[in-house]
Amino acid sequence: MRIDVSPARPNLDTELHVRVVDAPPGAPVTLRATQRDLRGCRWQSTNVFTAGADGTVDLTRDGPVDGSYDGVDAMGPIWSMRPLDEPTFDGPVDVRQPAELDLDASAEGAEPATASVRRRRIPDGLVRTEVRDGGPVGVMYHPAGGSRLTAVIMLAGAEAGIHEDDAALLAAHGFAVLALALAGVPGRPPTLQDIPVEYAGLAIDHLRALPFVHPDRLAVIGGSKGGEAALLIGATYPAVTGVVSVVGSGVMIAGITQDVMTGSFLDILRTPVANWTLNGEPLPYVPTVVTPELEKLVADGAPVQLRLAFEPGLTPDVVARATIPVERINGPVLLLAGELDGSGGPVFHQIAADRLAAHGHPHEHVVYPGAGHLIAGPPYAPTTLTVVRVAGVACDYGGDPVSNARARADAWRRTREFLAAL
Repeated sequence: MRIDVSPARPNLDTELHVRVVDAPPGAPVTLRATQRDLRGCRWQSTNVFTAGADGTVDLTRDGPVDGSYDGVDAMGPIWSMRPLDEPTFDGPVDVRQPAELDLDASAEGAEPATASVRRRRIPDGLVRTEVRDGGPVGVMYHPAGGSRLTAVIMLAGAEAGIHEDDAALLAAHGFAVLALALAGVPGRPPTLQDIPVEYAGLAIDHLRALPFVHPDRLAVIGGSKGGEAALLIGATYPAVTGVVSVVGSGVMIAGITQDVMTGSFLDILRTPVANWTLNGEPLPYVPTVVTPELEKLVADGAPVQLRLAFEPGLTPDVVARATIPVERINGPVLLLAGELDGSGGPVFHQIAADRLAAHGHPHEHVVYPGAGHLIAGPPYAPTTLTVVRVAGVACDYGGDPVSNARARADAWRRTREFLAAL
C-alpha cells in the first residue's frame, strides 16, 4: 500500500487530500493520524475505512465505518484527534516549527504504509517584522513584494500575548497582518486591565504609514476578548474600515487582574476593574458576578461555563452604559458566534447586531449551530477538547467537536472573504 498526500507543502490552514492506494479491494483499512502540538503533546485519531473496488481509500470520497468521526470529511482525521498526553497551555513556543503529521495505514494481506507531512505554521513567501520601537508591540507578516495591501490588526483574547502563527497564515492570503499585543508580553501590561484604547491608535498609524499598505483599507479582527476589542477600536477610529469579531461582545466586559492560566479564578471574577480606558478615564463595563451556582461548581470541581459569571451583569442600565457604539465603525462588521458558547454566546453579539441594524449599518451576524467558544483562528486543528483548565478551574467552552470544526473552518473562510472585499 501507499499513502498519497497533496499538496506536498501545505500550510496549516490548507485542506489536505489523503488517499491510500493499492489496498486489497473491499478490505478494511485502518488509518492512524498522529501530530504533536507546539508544546509537544501528542494527538491521535484512528479510523477504519473500506477500500473501494479500485483498491483505494479517498478521504474526499469515503467516510470511516468505525473511528473518531462520521461521514465524509477530508480533514476528519485531523480535527477528531484526541490527546495522548496531558495538554498544557503555558510556556514558550516556537511557531516557526511546522506541525509534523504522521499517517500510517494497515490492512490484512498488505504491506503497511506510512507518510509524513510538514504542515507549515509560517507559510513561505512572507516577510516577518518585529514591531517594538516605543509604540505598538507585535509581530507583522506580509507577502514579499506585495503592494497596496489591506492591513489587518489581529488581537488575542483573555489569554493575552500574540497569535503570530495565525497572523502569518492569514497574511499568506494576501494581507499585511499585525499580531498586536494588548498585554502579556514584555513592554505591555501583564493582563487586560486599564488598557488605553489609544494604544491601538498607534498601531493604526504605524500600519497606514507603511509603503506596501493601502492606507484606506484597514481592518481589526479578534476572538473572544479580542473581538470585543476589535469592535471598540473600530468604533473609536474612523481609519478602521472593517471589523471581524469572533465569539466577541458588543458590550464591554470587566477586565482581568491576574494571568488567566495561573491566577485565582474566583479572585479574578470578584475583582472589578475596567478593561479599557479612553482619554485617561476607565470605560464602563459589565461586571462579572460570582453566583452561588458558580461557586458551588468551582467547589465541587465540576466544569464551569463562564457565561454564568457574565450573564447576571447584563442589567439594562449597565448594558446601556457599557455598550460599544458600533454604528460609528467606518465600514462593514462581521459577527461570528457559536450557538452553545459556554463563555457568553450569541446574546453578546446580538447587542451589537441590534444596534447596527437600528442604524442601518452593513453587518452580518452568523450563529453556528452546535458550536461553542473555541472557533476562532485557522481551521484544521483538533477540536475535541472543549473543557480547558483556566486559573485552576475546568472551564467548559461548549459545543461539540464536529460543530466546532465546521464553524472554525467556515469562520476562517468568511473572515478571508470579508477582508478581501474591503
